[in-house]
Amino acid sequence: MTRLPINHISSAHLTIMTSLRRTDILSLIHLRSDGRRPNEIRHMTCHLGALPSTTDCGSALPSSACSGSAMVTMGLTQVLCIVRGPCDVGRRTEELPDRATLEVTMRTAPFAPPGDRRSTNPTSDRRLIEQSHLLQKAMSASILLHLYPKSKISVTVMVLADDGGRLEAAINACTLALIDAGIPLKDMVCACSAGRWNAGGSDEIVVDLNRREIQAATGGSSGGGGNGGGGTSDTIYLPVATMPQRGTVVLSQCESRLSGGAEAFGEVLECARAGCEMVMEVMAAAVRERGAGLWKAREGKATVVLDDW
Repeated sequence: MTRLPINHISSAHLTIMTSLRRTDILSLIHLRSDGRRPNEIRHMTCHLGALPSTTDCGSALPSSACSGSAMVTMGLTQVLCIVRGPCDVGRRTEELPDRATLEVTMRTAPFAPPGDRRSTNPTSDRRLIEQSHLLQKAMSASILLHLYPKSKISVTVMVLADDGGRLEAAINACTLALIDAGIPLKDMVCACSAGRWNAGGSDEIVVDLNRREIQAATGGSSGGGGNGGGGTSDTIYLPVATMPQRGTVVLSQCESRLSGGAEAFGEVLECARAGCEMVMEVMAAAVRERGAGLWKAREGKATVVLDDW
């Protein structure tokens, strides 16, 4: 077969070839903007013990040595979680006689959100306060707080990169950091999101939304935990946190107007719970790897690898 030179290609063919974008090609083969299938979560990595337990956590994190830490990456979203405690409560008025006090603080690095370099104050930013409250509510359902009366457990979450789903990544990182700190839990709390909207004529339910998909599902809101009240009756964005082994939903937040009622909500919820199951497999593998490494270190069989900086 002979090949025609480039000058023999008609201008119409060149126009068609140049007008096709990557997103158009992916939509033709029923893939999302980042190349994933609708029921596929983003690439996820978990690292327990991201910071040594004897190190000083710096000014942006608790000043005392951290008891446990974990770093979770979901796609382009990266979150670092530090756990301190159980420790004494600073004020007597904050003590609870029958259980521990869980203190959660969520921060974002100035370079975390794309295109926005402003530093946010965790004590005055509305979104950070709301997500800190949701994170505290989700983790309180799993932590056995009654084992540590009159004490305090401090959790600090630092969002290092935000490409959507920072609340879900924060919940997953908090669970792993608590496990690394040795704090007993009823079950692992795993979080994932699901959404539905009319895009390109399709009305599929997708799992683990990124920033672009959250903006499409919420009518332009960047979305860390809620959708800011945006979207239409045909769009749903639903972050969900579950305890998979118990089959319990500990967090579910939807601010969209559902035209399909409870049936439409149930379909999206089931897809989000399936995403939590996939997240749990990744987290459980990271916990087993961490435990195996600690056991080897105890037996004196650990291998120390020094990185060249």
